[in-house]
Amino acid sequence: MELIDLHTHTSASDGTDTPALLMAKAAQTGLKAVAVTDHDTLSGLDEAAEAGRECGVELIRGCEISTGTELGELHILGLWLPENPVVLQEKLAFLRIKRAERNEGIVRKLQDLGLDITMEEVLATAKGESVGRPHIAEVLLRKGYAKNSREVFKEYLGCHGKAYLPKEVLEPEESVRLLADMGATVSLAHPMLWKGPPGWIDTQIARLKDCGLSAIEALHSEHSEADVRACLALAKRFGLGVSGGSDYHGNNKPAIQLGKGYGKLRIGVDVLDNLRERRIAEGLPV
Repeated sequence: MELIDLHTHTSASDGTDTPALLMAKAAQTGLKAVAVTDHDTLSGLDEAAEAGRECGVELIRGCEISTGTELGELHILGLWLPENPVVLQEKLAFLRIKRAERNEGIVRKLQDLGLDITMEEVLATAKGESVGRPHIAEVLLRKGYAKNSREVFKEYLGCHGKAYLPKEVLEPEESVRLLADMGATVSLAHPMLWKGPPGWIDTQIARLKDCGLSAIEALHSEHSEADVRACLALAKRFGLGVSGGSDYHGNNKPAIQLGKGYGKLRIGVDVLDNLRERRIAEGLPV
């Protein structure tokens, strides 16, 4: 069975592989297609596309946008982005500015706690234009303030950590409309990771479908078999497509393998074909 991966991150945001290296690894793994879906940036897509052409792996141009709800964040994936989406680029630039302000606030809180860290070190650690908490964590780990990433987030950077600051994000409806209006396939990322009361995710999906949501990421590294079944049922109920991806971040999530998740993830090329057929039926380019 030919395999794909429609949710990956590179060094353009919080992954550790360059876009070219990620595509080379995809070829070595035998993947037919990969979506690069970096957080709040499209800066790695051209490099990934060129590398994909060289190594024979199809690139699906994408991104991941964090959005806010009353119960926390929902993540929205845009797939099949156009090559020069000016409105999206402007919105992502705004989000990166807000992310930078948050990073500076977190670093100040860490300094107030007596930790030796500067923004210059964080920026030097980050290799792309989208800088975030994983880069702050890398500096703290390098200086011995925690044993591993889990510990540094629990102690300092997670939502209950001593230096945590909330992130300014878009509303889910705005993000979905923004992506749908430019002809992207809009997928709700790993919906079973967001724990709300019974029926909460159903309500989110119903509302977002009216805004242009077109798929659900049913297949994901952290979805159980029961989660996958629940997502497939939701997709059928709401008439949505099914997507899937590992959420690969390279060494920042070392247990997750490209295209394989924790080892058992298998996303067949039929998932891509079905999404492509839906786009063709809607008159969208593929």
